[in-house]
Amino acid sequence: MVSVLAGVMTSVISKLTALLGEEYAKLKGVHREVEFMKDELSSMNALLQRLADVDCDLDVQTKEWSSQVREMSYDIEDCIDDFMKSLGQTEMAKSAGLVQSVVQQLKALRVRHQISSQIQGLKARVEDASKRRMRYKLDERTFEPSILRAIDPRLPSLYAEQDGLVGIDQPRDELIKCLMEGVGSSVQKLKVISIAGPGGLGKTTLANEVYRKLEGQFQCRAFVSLSQQPDVSKILRNIFSQVCQQELPGTDIWDEGKLIDAIREVLKNKRYLVIIDDVWSTQAWKIIKCSLFLNDLGSRIMTTTRSIDIAKSCCSPHQGCVYEIKPLTTANSKSLFAKRIFGSGDICPQLEEISSEILKKCAGSPLAILTIASLLANKDVTNEEWERVYKSIGSTMERDPGVEEMRRILSLSYDDLPYHLKTCLLYLSIFPEDYEIERDRLIRRWIVEGFICTDGGQDLEEIGACYFNDLINRSMLQPVKIQYDGRVDSCRVHDMILDLLKSKSIEANFATFFGDQNQKLVLQHKIRRLSLNYYSQEHIMFPSSAIISHCRSLSIVGYAEKMHSLSKFRVLRVLDVENGEDMESNCFEHLWKLFHLQYLRLNVRSISSLPEQLGELQRLKTLDMGWTKIRKIPKSIVQMEHLTCLRVRNLELPEGIGNLHALQELSDIKVNRDSLASSLLELGSLSKLRILGLCWCLVDVDSNKETLADNLVSSLRRLGRLNLRSLNIQSNYRYPRIDFLLDSWFPSPHLLQMFQMGMFYFFPRVPAWVASLDNLTYLDININPVQEEALEILGGLPALLVVWLTSRSAAPEQRLVVSSNMFISLKEFYFTCWSNGAGLMFEAGAMPRLEKLRVPFDAGSGLDFGIQHLSSLRNLSVEIICMGATVREVEALEEAIRNTADLLPNCPTLEIRTWDDEHLMKEEQGKAEEEIQTSG
Repeated sequence: MVSVLAGVMTSVISKLTALLGEEYAKLKGVHREVEFMKDELSSMNALLQRLADVDCDLDVQTKEWSSQVREMSYDIEDCIDDFMKSLGQTEMAKSAGLVQSVVQQLKALRVRHQISSQIQGLKARVEDASKRRMRYKLDERTFEPSILRAIDPRLPSLYAEQDGLVGIDQPRDELIKCLMEGVGSSVQKLKVISIAGPGGLGKTTLANEVYRKLEGQFQCRAFVSLSQQPDVSKILRNIFSQVCQQELPGTDIWDEGKLIDAIREVLKNKRYLVIIDDVWSTQAWKIIKCSLFLNDLGSRIMTTTRSIDIAKSCCSPHQGCVYEIKPLTTANSKSLFAKRIFGSGDICPQLEEISSEILKKCAGSPLAILTIASLLANKDVTNEEWERVYKSIGSTMERDPGVEEMRRILSLSYDDLPYHLKTCLLYLSIFPEDYEIERDRLIRRWIVEGFICTDGGQDLEEIGACYFNDLINRSMLQPVKIQYDGRVDSCRVHDMILDLLKSKSIEANFATFFGDQNQKLVLQHKIRRLSLNYYSQEHIMFPSSAIISHCRSLSIVGYAEKMHSLSKFRVLRVLDVENGEDMESNCFEHLWKLFHLQYLRLNVRSISSLPEQLGELQRLKTLDMGWTKIRKIPKSIVQMEHLTCLRVRNLELPEGIGNLHALQELSDIKVNRDSLASSLLELGSLSKLRILGLCWCLVDVDSNKETLADNLVSSLRRLGRLNLRSLNIQSNYRYPRIDFLLDSWFPSPHLLQMFQMGMFYFFPRVPAWVASLDNLTYLDININPVQEEALEILGGLPALLVVWLTSRSAAPEQRLVVSSNMFISLKEFYFTCWSNGAGLMFEAGAMPRLEKLRVPFDAGSGLDFGIQHLSSLRNLSVEIICMGATVREVEALEEAIRNTADLLPNCPTLEIRTWDDEHLMKEEQGKAEEEIQTSG
């Protein structure tokens, strides 16, 4: 687990470099030691980054050295943080009263003396580590790959018996149809198709089945498998011998150029099929592609890969597509599982329940299903025995040879990651099984842990987003929620991958897990990261013998009656508490003493207050207390000058909010009759603010509404000229009014990408400032009535991807026409209108990229509204307004809508709902009630 150490080293070296900067240039006694450690650790880090590439092949001695250096690096970082804390206390003492100043400075001097001694000791440990590195000649002997790695784990997939395959027919036939399309026609361009997906889903097996099925359809063909470190000459010789259908003597001395020329000559005038299995890099593909002659005879190339990005690069610029392989369905998973154990597709009734739990853990992965089934095939067929195996799946990986082989296959994807991504991925082991992980939350924790570094001025969150997307594209993470613009908003880790990550985390003392019933507690000498899962087991207590004073990350799911005092976690950087319903506020009374804390998230509904001294957390960057009962923000919060994200739940702005100059996200702030007008005005001083959420809780009778509205508009004008990207304004009042936003926001917020209304107020027309928002991609707005002019304004916004348009009524006289030059980029359109008038009409070419449509339809207005022109539509939801219509008329209309939808090119999924007068009244009332509940 050298990759973990490389990640730790980067953070330590960065802090040592900071100690050598101008800010600390006057430090006496430790400057030389710090410089020595920085130089030595930089040299070690260069070696560690090289070792990370052969992590799985290291000998025992190298692993032991790496383990010692890892623990030493953690201790150095803790010492540096303590040192910086003492410096901060010294500066604070200087500004105190005379007596207090003397006392504080004496304490600080004593602490600095202790730290100086620690630095001397750490320097000695660094010297010892460097001497051992030289003595054991680690640089010279760590780059010889193990012979065991030469065993190809894909061989069983290439020789799988067809009778044992399950769920292969549909994807195989789909691929064959795509491959053979155009073969035999007058224009037979080369086509490249890539199968992409995580390890263990059966990409090689599927490609091999396609290869078998198409035997005789091509003049020559070849099937070759690559590896993470492919021998390109050997691969080219393999292709050459297969397309020639014979072994030619003397080719073993040919260089790559001669082999490429020979293959091209053979393929030049032939229709061929070549399958390149398991492509790990674009470099290897580019070389092999040179050998494949691009003729117009209907030749086909297929690749398989675990990376979506590599799959796309293989297809471009040739005709073709990326085929993302899917997990097995529940029925197919059950069939494969039963076939391997019992030889048939049936499972004993008494084992149905435990079988379902096991298959849920396998999540449709054929590799996982076959591995666990093979393990169970050698066990007694009893519910107790299967239950025991299910509960020990995670730990079984360490013992059973079959499961160890599965782990080795899954490890290929992990081993292929660069060291910085290995560390980031390993961090996901902290989250419980089947847990949905929010992208932004994960990235902020990565940053605080020091896993994301930059030499230039690039934003750390942007780099973190690139890391996250890379792990998604490499199929290491499973997307859960996907935003309107295609970005993955949350993810989940496959259970088998999670077991692998936990095993590696324990091995590297990266994290300690407690409470998971499938995971044995392994206590290391010093706990560095702690994950407590009290939902898995009740009435458990964390061992008092555990050394937690060096823990830098504490993640808690659930609640334990007796928990260590937070004051014992003296170097804690991350505190994340989820669903601790029974926790009281006194559990967090020592929270303000966590000097190093940078990330604090409290999803604890029972908490009603936080310590007034919370502002002592000077290094805090993220404060998320949106799911608590806290009704007042501690005033001292305005001292947190490094705070970038503040999430609360309908709390008033504190006085002095303008001091938080680093703030980038602020939500959801309540504005009511008790709000300070000065605080709203200060809001405009937050020059880095990108995301703002407001709850407007004022009505016309409130005496200070005009002053508060003027101050809010003034701040919005300033924020709009700076960095504001997203504005969400909602209300829990029945009839709020924000008419002050209709024409007062100028100049327009040119960078705004998202505007949302969560209230029962309707603009009489499109606000003037909306018309010039060229970067707006998401719009949720209420307008009443909706007229043609409104559609023309919104349709002219070039970047718009999603529109939620709500109205009480549309123009009654004539249909609202959506022409071909409107909404050119729109993907989703949701139109709600309780009195639809003549309805909408989509002209030919309208909304060319629209994929999702929800639209009201008046039962008496006729069917023809141009839906057949929406060529990209994939999801259609129609709400039929039934006022004055008979049941027979409505049923006939439903049938006509279904028939029209069937004629669309993409055969969109269809949902039809009907509404009468009573439903409409309830809908209008229900929306207001829902908004009240949503906003708290």
